[in-house]
Amino acid sequence: MIEITFSNSFSSLRDELSQLKINSSFLSYEFHNALESSGSVGKNSGWIPFPIIAKSEGKIVGFMPIFLKEHSYGEYVFDWSWAEAFHKSGLNYYPKMISAIPFSPITGKRIIADNLVIKKMMVQALENILLDHKISSCHILFPDQQDAKLFEDMGWLQREGVQFRWENKKYENFEQFLSSLSHNKRKKIKQERNKIKNLNIDVSVKQGSLIKKEDIEFFYACYCNTYRMHNSPPYLTKEFFHQLNKNMPNKLVIIIAERGGKKIASALNIISEDSLYGRYWGALEYIPNLHFELCYYVGQEFCIQNKLKYFEGGAQGEHKLARGFDAFKTYSNHFIANSEFKGAIENFLTKEKTHMEVYASELEERSPYKRN
Repeated sequence: MIEITFSNSFSSLRDELSQLKINSSFLSYEFHNALESSGSVGKNSGWIPFPIIAKSEGKIVGFMPIFLKEHSYGEYVFDWSWAEAFHKSGLNYYPKMISAIPFSPITGKRIIADNLVIKKMMVQALENILLDHKISSCHILFPDQQDAKLFEDMGWLQREGVQFRWENKKYENFEQFLSSLSHNKRKKIKQERNKIKNLNIDVSVKQGSLIKKEDIEFFYACYCNTYRMHNSPPYLTKEFFHQLNKNMPNKLVIIIAERGGKKIASALNIISEDSLYGRYWGALEYIPNLHFELCYYVGQEFCIQNKLKYFEGGAQGEHKLARGFDAFKTYSNHFIANSEFKGAIENFLTKEKTHMEVYASELEERSPYKRN
């Protein structure tokens, strides 16, 4: 017999999650415990942990990372207009529920279970919670293609988006990667990198035990400065990054730029499975092309050296195309409890999908690689 239960904390599930085959760094106990223990999610954050657990004979057989949300910040799939429409009609949009990696638009599994029947049972239990407690909606953000299809098959609405990812095609070195690009793109990248070298900027890459407390402190100062420039407070606390470095150090890659012995910029990446994810960056002073060096080129070199297949450099950014990244399709799935609003949102998504298909075709035409 399968029992579906809910928890108010990921941190309380250490023993349970260790029983599951979870390969993703972003679904691990260590990652979610760092979020909770640092106060980045939980009370007063607008992100309330609400994970779903499936058990059989006392053993965990399924898991979904779920949060109750009191706002739509930190999601990267924008539904502010939906919330406004609800409120104008006198209905509450918040709290809503989401399944996502907080503050990171990372595609991956959203239903962890070996058995399709168990997956469907967890989704059905989620739907029942929404209806029983009159919660407006649930949003599955950036599921992989398999999970997205499951939700769609179960009647959830589907939304498509675009992100950018670099693929390591078994390059032996950065020069070999450059040789696969068109002449103009190859020339542009070389020029950008040479400008950084000519400014006598030294770049170091640290992983594992090489990452010290002071490296986290400096990175966080850069991270906060990025948010300060956009007139908003940072989502994640300093303690979160210290916890990550303590609990999963070999998964962190910090890149630091120095000039004249003074640290001036930093980027933090996380390794998960066969990919490097560029998550956060910041600089204490503006230097043209420094962002490209730390957030793209050094990450690409790291993937080549460590035989990682993919490098995702974060959300948005058509400028990534000129630096070797390709566009790929992303998904989100949506359960809207109110039938009237479900119909309106479905019509909106149908029109949006047509525009996204045109946009994706345009991006494909702008590929930086040599034409065969």
